[in-house]
Amino acid sequence: MDGRVASLLSRADATASLPRLGGMARPDGVVIVSERHWAFAGRDGSLREGTMPSLPAWIDAIPLARGLARLGLSLAPLFRRSGVASRREKPLLLAALLVPFLLFVLPGPWRTPIGVAATLALAVWMLRGRALRLHGAEHRAIAAAETRRLLDTWNGRARPSRFSLRCGTNFAALLVPVSLLLERVWFVPSSTLTVLLTATLVKPLFSR
Repeated sequence: MDGRVASLLSRADATASLPRLGGMARPDGVVIVSERHWAFAGRDGSLREGTMPSLPAWIDAIPLARGLARLGLSLAPLFRRSGVASRREKPLLLAALLVPFLLFVLPGPWRTPIGVAATLALAVWMLRGRALRLHGAEHRAIAAAETRRLLDTWNGRARPSRFSLRCGTNFAALLVPVSLLLERVWFVPSSTLTVLLTATLVKPLFSR
């Protein structure tokens, strides 16, 4: 088996172009996603895979609709019938997606505390079990593929970074406190400076 794995990783390292990859850590494994396919590697050694849905051409031509649609499609490995989320987990995921929209109907003083509480609860639930450690493993695996060092990483000769500039969780961890701080101490709307300050913080932290 080790010889077959080494041969496969060596062929991947030699490939001229690989698809852009993303991922998702789960308590029981890691999901790796490309534009067309997804695969789930379980801690128990199991492997599940499937295809990603594609956008209709007319939606792909509309900037805002395209982004929202792609965000929804990125959850296909969870919500599809053959996906990795359990039947009990899917309603919780759906509720977590709808909570931010429901905050708009709440009175102003209630929005921030309820929003913070919901965010913390979601973070604790998503990072339960070994998900936090596997989150770093997911980043290392994608970095190894993108730098063509899969075989070296498998053999322990390389150790790719566990930080990823494209990671939504890492970005949110910086975005939320910066936004809340600006709302309290800055007279300009926080949306004016949040993105700039967050991007300034991201580069030195994740370039190590």
